[in-house]
Amino acid sequence: MTPAFENEGYCVCCDQRVTFSAAHSWFRDHYLCPKCGSIPRERALMHCLESFSPAWRNCVIHESSPVFRGASNKLRAACPGYVPSQYFPNVSPGSFQNAMRCENLERLTFANNSVDIHVSQDVLEHVHRPELAFKEIARTLRPGGAHVFTTPLINKDKPSERCIEIESNGRIRYLREPEYHGNPISEAGSLVTMRWGYDICEFIHRHSELFTEMIYIDSLELGIRAEYIEVLITRKLR
Repeated sequence: MTPAFENEGYCVCCDQRVTFSAAHSWFRDHYLCPKCGSIPRERALMHCLESFSPAWRNCVIHESSPVFRGASNKLRAACPGYVPSQYFPNVSPGSFQNAMRCENLERLTFANNSVDIHVSQDVLEHVHRPELAFKEIARTLRPGGAHVFTTPLINKDKPSERCIEIESNGRIRYLREPEYHGNPISEAGSLVTMRWGYDICEFIHRHSELFTEMIYIDSLELGIRAEYIEVLITRKLR
């Protein structure tokens, strides 16, 4: 099949010269590295991590819900302190299943000030109570640490929008037609709970008192071009 687009460049996830290609005009999911399978947002996240935390290989890194290709594979291979996690509803928090630590971002089991870098790739749009997740990330970060993450900023300059509410009995009340994204551990998929906008930075500060910067990269040389590939970096300075 003739690709819709291709170009030569350098993949920061597998550290090789490659020919990036896209078989579909929706680059976010289809503009691939042929060596490691990474997509643009993964390469953007890895580029930011290399640029802003060049000593990441010596850090304690927790990644929530990794999909093992591209950036996640590089972190796992090169960082001895890398801890991947998934949320398994029927597994005790903090324990391991299939080499994955069970963690709920809303109630992390990591100790205070124990993680150098939290990484999450397209996770925060699926958390039921994101305000709790951001508080927990702030609690567990060491001073000088950071949360480096992606989440699609669908609403852009419009206010962020909750898609669900949790009722007092724990049931979910849908505020809009339910939408699901792929889930590496469940065929049912992951429910979209938030449609974030650029005001996510204010939301994070309001609930964690930490400041967040938003980085947008457009570089064909690095295979970084697509919609919704902003990288956000929340820092804990002290």
